[in-house]
Amino acid sequence: MTDGKIPTVRLGDDGPEVGVQGLGCMGMSFAYGPTDAGESRATLERALELGVTLYDTADAYGDGENEKFLSPFFKAHRDQVVIATKFALSIPPDDPTRRVIRNDRPYIRQAVEASLERLDVDVIDLYYMHRRDVNVPIEDTVAVMAELVREGKVKQLGLSEVTAEELRAAQSVHPIAAVQSEWSLFSRDIEARVVPTARELGVTLVPYSPLGRGFLTGSFANADKDLTADDFRRQQPRFTGDNAAANLELLAPIRTVAEAHGVSLGQIALAWVQQQASVHGLPVVPIPGTRKVSRIEENTAATGIELTKGELELLEPIAAQVAGDRYADMTFTSAGRE
Repeated sequence: MTDGKIPTVRLGDDGPEVGVQGLGCMGMSFAYGPTDAGESRATLERALELGVTLYDTADAYGDGENEKFLSPFFKAHRDQVVIATKFALSIPPDDPTRRVIRNDRPYIRQAVEASLERLDVDVIDLYYMHRRDVNVPIEDTVAVMAELVREGKVKQLGLSEVTAEELRAAQSVHPIAAVQSEWSLFSRDIEARVVPTARELGVTLVPYSPLGRGFLTGSFANADKDLTADDFRRQQPRFTGDNAAANLELLAPIRTVAEAHGVSLGQIALAWVQQQASVHGLPVVPIPGTRKVSRIEENTAATGIELTKGELELLEPIAAQVAGDRYADMTFTSAGRE
């Protein structure tokens, strides 16, 4: 860190400088059980003090509630923050537990206006297509997103969970600043094709769940016992039954490296993701999610950890041994379509 702040990197070829670690804000109002609004607000403020400037949300997080929650913080620091939000996961009014993927023009138009209103801003800095509707040509979807840029509603475009071919097709329509996909010691499928393509096209990689949704921190071992009933991880294959028990064993080499550095398991997991920037030769801005001040301090400190060649080699085999997919339905991920 410099002057107590994390380093910066450019978002896309011509985007703003952002901290090399962002903040995933979903859990502040959605998906991970009970929340404390006061502590979440304090976490946002502390993150900014530490140089975190990219804040990630989506219209589907709590059916817009996450965007509303973040709005006062964004307004108070508008010139210092880069706001990233997403569209594509439509929530049917008759079943709030469902998500329907939509990439069509009417929905995008409706979604961006709703997000602008909830965020109470004039422009969204980075607007992602959250998931891919394979029934709509991605060129058509990006053409609508490009209109939003020309109209001044959006500054930069991003895509989430797209294949290398989809990224290339999108880039032919309008420059893509960032691709957001799961990337961690447990999830490395994007390295085969998406990462090389992003490097070639000058696209920043924004890894979500860089801590394996918390599993890589070693903070819990059994989803049924350690997670609240409303925590969505209880339905994730890697967190349950024999899979969870097997995956717990995979933390051993991470623990070895953590002990050598005198840091936490989570910090090593984050340091590994951060170091993929130099390994693969492209900008990487992970967005670990937290709602605790202590965790944001721990997470950002990981940007100062450099793993040795030997340590990287020790961690290398982990992903291939993980039990269970990262989602119960992988068709909505890039790995499910590559």
